[in-house]
Amino acid sequence: MRPGTLDTSDRPMVLIWELTQACGLACDHCRADAQPNRHPDELSTAEGKRLLEDAAEFGDGQLVVLSGGDPLVRDDVEELIAHGDDLGLRMTITPSGTGSLTANRIQAMADAGLKRMAVSIDGASPESHDAFRGETGSFEETIRAVEDAKAAGLPVQVNTTVCRQTVGELPEIRDLLREIGAVMWSVFFLVPVGRGRILEPIDPDEADAVMAWLDEVSDEEPFGLKTTEAPHYRRVSMQRQRARADENGEGGDDDGGPPSQGLKRRGGIVAGDGFAFVSHTGEVFPSGFLPESAGNVREQPVTDLYRESELFRNLRDRDTLTGKCGACPYRHVCGGSRSRAFATIGDPFASDPLCPYVPDGYDGELPWDGDSEWDTAVGD
Repeated sequence: MRPGTLDTSDRPMVLIWELTQACGLACDHCRADAQPNRHPDELSTAEGKRLLEDAAEFGDGQLVVLSGGDPLVRDDVEELIAHGDDLGLRMTITPSGTGSLTANRIQAMADAGLKRMAVSIDGASPESHDAFRGETGSFEETIRAVEDAKAAGLPVQVNTTVCRQTVGELPEIRDLLREIGAVMWSVFFLVPVGRGRILEPIDPDEADAVMAWLDEVSDEEPFGLKTTEAPHYRRVSMQRQRARADENGEGGDDDGGPPSQGLKRRGGIVAGDGFAFVSHTGEVFPSGFLPESAGNVREQPVTDLYRESELFRNLRDRDTLTGKCGACPYRHVCGGSRSRAFATIGDPFASDPLCPYVPDGYDGELPWDGDSEWDTAVGD
């Protein structure tokens, strides 16, 4: 199922369930402020199965991501995967790169019906990755887990955080993905929540440059590529396509907005619109990075909360956006990161401060500038 082929007012493309916030790592970017011990009010196995049964009501092939913390802290993961698989859900998982991710555990999850495993790689070397993850040996554990997953027949996705500390290593991480045979690269542009508040984001112009490079990567590499909390990647991609079409004499009216036809469009999702997050205690958020609850799955089915809550309905209406995003001709194909607007401004409908694009006729302030390490990384 691809963006644009489903009605996101009816079902999300991605439903994440945070099984637990417990984790043995202390990653610099952790949204969950993960800690060693499990919360006593986590959804139980029975409640989790009921959540999966409700999720199946979204329709055939609903994608469910089991997340954390480290979901493997729980001993019922295989049982939950099997139950979801029996219901026709596409069950995937994002475990932490720790010793809990053994070859036997990976094989057991594959046998239970797991469809894909995602691991995090935030540095191209053991030194840089381990420093970011806060655990010596995490890089080696992660690479070993990738090989174990491949041996079990599981496709592997790699998640990478983009911030000042990591941006210079993206080309080398790309090379590593090619080497290890990853099927997807999910590139997350930092949202300052949880422990991520202590990290320094890249500046807006640099973000556009990184996204332009990622668009090239998506055309050149054997693995797929998507961005997280960076929907303006679609604007950047469309602008690059327009420029190529103009060079070839295929351009149309240049009104500064999205081309109406002829150029590929990067589909995607934003918080509350194609995306939903269920916390370890059952709260339903538009995103794990936008902790405003629409209700709890212990009281209402996740389908009802996604489809009918005022918060989710408003987030799906791009005409509710304010500031620069509200005036942007790309708002219906982009929409900006609602999570970043909430984290930095306190308003999920405000402009995304990571986007430098200024619509014609808008006289608001330009985004802040900063020193760039990106040009050095790519050799410009």
